[in-house]
Amino acid sequence: MMNKKTVTRTQMADIAKELAEQLKNKKIMTLSGPLGAGKTTLVQEVLKQFKFNEPVISPTYTYVNVYRLPNGKTVYHFDLYRLNSVDEFVAAGFNEYLDQPDSLCFIEWPECIDSLLNEEIVEVKLDHGADDTRIFSVILK
Repeated sequence: MMNKKTVTRTQMADIAKELAEQLKNKKIMTLSGPLGAGKTTLVQEVLKQFKFNEPVISPTYTYVNVYRLPNGKTVYHFDLYRLNSVDEFVAAGFNEYLDQPDSLCFIEWPECIDSLLNEEIVEVKLDHGADDTRIFSVILK
């Protein structure tokens, strides 16, 4: 798996294909990076690899969006930008989503719940590059 790579928007599908392969053995992907770095876009590209072609929008104000993949798996797409602590996450009952069978979790802005992410995850860090490119770093835990 890649360590650090700079790609254009059109090359994100290639990254998504590699990440989808990793999600066959893991069920949680975290996405960190500044606003506009492409976190939600990458989630949409990864879900396309699972034949999900509906729009994927950031759950910034709802905290979580739920999608059903054609293979029957449930996807929980979190955006924790507005959460301040792991206690808020647990109080909302979101920690229960992390252990659901036949599911995948994509977590944007995961830093506030790092202590809950003790199982194997795919950790993606994104950043802005020059000329509208994106910089990806992927860590497999």
